[in-house]
Amino acid sequence: MKIEGKEYLTIWFENNVVKIIDQTKLPHQFIIKDLKTVKDAINAIKIMEVRGAPLIGATAAYGLVLAILEKNNQSFLKKSAEDLVKSRPTAINLKWAVDRMMSKISGLNSDEILDIAIHEAKEICEEDIKFCENIGLNGLKIIEEIYNKKKDTINILTHCNAGWLATINWGTATSPIYHAHKKGIPVHVWADETRPRNQGANLTSYELNEEGIKNTIIADNTGGILMQRGEVDMCIVGTDRTLSNGDVCNKVGTYLKALAAHDNDIPFYVALPSSTIDWNIKNHKDIPIEERVSEELSHIEGLDDEGNIKKIQIYPKKSVAMNLAFDVTPAKYITGLITEKGICQASEKGLKELFK
Repeated sequence: MKIEGKEYLTIWFENNVVKIIDQTKLPHQFIIKDLKTVKDAINAIKIMEVRGAPLIGATAAYGLVLAILEKNNQSFLKKSAEDLVKSRPTAINLKWAVDRMMSKISGLNSDEILDIAIHEAKEICEEDIKFCENIGLNGLKIIEEIYNKKKDTINILTHCNAGWLATINWGTATSPIYHAHKKGIPVHVWADETRPRNQGANLTSYELNEEGIKNTIIADNTGGILMQRGEVDMCIVGTDRTLSNGDVCNKVGTYLKALAAHDNDIPFYVALPSSTIDWNIKNHKDIPIEERVSEELSHIEGLDDEGNIKKIQIYPKKSVAMNLAFDVTPAKYITGLITEKGICQASEKGLKELFK
């Protein structure tokens, strides 16, 4: 996708260095950052220089490449894999990518391991690009159906950033939007601000602006009244972990949007690549829900009058804050799952029919 008219991916490998777009600096500064060690990759995931389930997985894959370059040793590689998995617990793509990489490179001798690791990490990225493109083509059919009935601008509400910045390219929830825009269907996006890190405002709106797609940032609690007013035609969100029964774990606040959509008979879709499906956990209570530092809530970043990024405190100093990063939306509130293989019901039957 584009930034200032130039095509970018969110991550790439060049001269034995992993290149990323530092998303903690967006939208005010566009900075390409080098990751040179596995610790750099782990830190980038932890502090969310990279974020979004598919991109976290890709970064972990390249993190293992950096580990091999740093110290071509099986015990160091195993420890690096364990540390990468621990860096963020909720998004299943992280462990999926590490397990996939380790299945290819564990036990290999030093002469062949690097080339195989680089090839597999690139495969993970290229596969995600194709999957996200297909998600967009499948989701486009839904937007087309609504447009054929409405014959007017389609208003789509999304939460957090499930855009191309959260993947390698195209995005998950945004991919159908980008495909609709390219086809000439008029779309407008309601972008939830998504406190506390404001990914909807800082990232989703930013990337939609770069692609020339109309969008409006709204406070997280505004979606309900917009639905009541008939100003939302459909919702599309992403997911960090989807259980085999169709339950979806995504950025905190997703559940409340699903409830509002259900109450107002508005379609609520979840877009995901198959790498985000957890086939093992059967009960959403067993999903490890990440609790991040309270400072993300109590402080906020922005530009001062001189154009410098500043962090300021907005809560009373004595106040206590809880910062749960994710919630779970039960399958019964989800209209359908948009995957690279097609659209299915949010259920075990629906998923198994697509992924036999």
